[in-house]
Amino acid sequence: MNFDLSDAQKMLSAETRKLLAERASPNHLRRLADNGAGWDPELWQSVAEMGLLGAAIPEEFGGVGLGEIDICVICEEIGRGPAPLPYVNTVGLAAEAIRLAGSPAQKAAWLPRLASGEVVAVYAWSEGAGAFDPASLSTIVRAERVSGRKSPVADAQFAKLAVVAAAEAGAPGLYLVPLPQPAVDVRALEGFDQVCRLSTLTFAGAHAERLPGGSAAFMRDMEIRGAVYTAFEQIGGAESCLYMARDYAMQRKTFGRVVASYQAIKHKLADILLEIELARSNAYYAAWALATHAPDLAEAAAIARISATTAYDMASRENLHVHGGFGYTWEADCHFHYRRARLLAAYLGGPDIWGARLIAAMQARHSRLAA
Repeated sequence: MNFDLSDAQKMLSAETRKLLAERASPNHLRRLADNGAGWDPELWQSVAEMGLLGAAIPEEFGGVGLGEIDICVICEEIGRGPAPLPYVNTVGLAAEAIRLAGSPAQKAAWLPRLASGEVVAVYAWSEGAGAFDPASLSTIVRAERVSGRKSPVADAQFAKLAVVAAAEAGAPGLYLVPLPQPAVDVRALEGFDQVCRLSTLTFAGAHAERLPGGSAAFMRDMEIRGAVYTAFEQIGGAESCLYMARDYAMQRKTFGRVVASYQAIKHKLADILLEIELARSNAYYAAWALATHAPDLAEAAAIARISATTAYDMASRENLHVHGGFGYTWEADCHFHYRRARLLAAYLGGPDIWGARLIAAMQARHSRLAA
């Protein structure tokens, strides 16, 4: 089976990388962190003009009608920065939830605005630590009014729409909540990734509109989708760490020799490369499974999530070690990836949660095959 990208996807990757290298350099990230912005609206518009925000949105709603693998390609390039873009949240989750589960009127109202970059949207599902469970949501809806709390939610401070997981009469569902509105309190959280802001959303009877297809099973599917897209973002970040460590080791000298000439450093870099390539192989298969609705999608997504988290964690730590004491300073660029690796490892649930889901998915499929 060939998992290589098409020529069009390779061109998409190259053009996205070129744009982000010009507009999301480490010095630019440092300026955003210093001024507390957390994101760059001008960069967001540049990404919109390139058509990346409408990647999976149908052409009838102002998008370019690409597929899941194309979104994966874009996510990998965003992870290399790491670029200050709420891409997975807006494009990979919120827009996809509306496209797949929304009514015709909801699609017409929101998808063109998402594709143009006018609206940043967030997918608000988490209610704290632990695994997400649609059957035990504490956020509730009564008479089209939502009450409860979601935390942490990435990118909510500049969002104009939230897709919120809530329960109505005991039945879980997804609801569109326009932002800002008086009945929604957005409170910033103090986090360690200074170019990706987290918030707590508190709803006190905010107006909410239900997505017709937003069932509990659909929420599970969205979680799987987010795991695959995030795995590619993590792989892009891990590979950036590898190249950063390699380049520094090839120019840094100690005891009259470049650091890269020492066997211990060579082995360290080789170990990072092996971890990345394992994660990439798993992520490519998961992307194919997502695009083709393969029966083992849940397992593939869990494996991709676990291996990509492991690879990014290892690469970001070893990048610091190769840089030595300088790597821990604000002037070095290592901390951007170290912070992002910590954030992405926790935001969708860690390897322990996805390991349990992998076992459950394998047992369920074994039971179906044995029946």
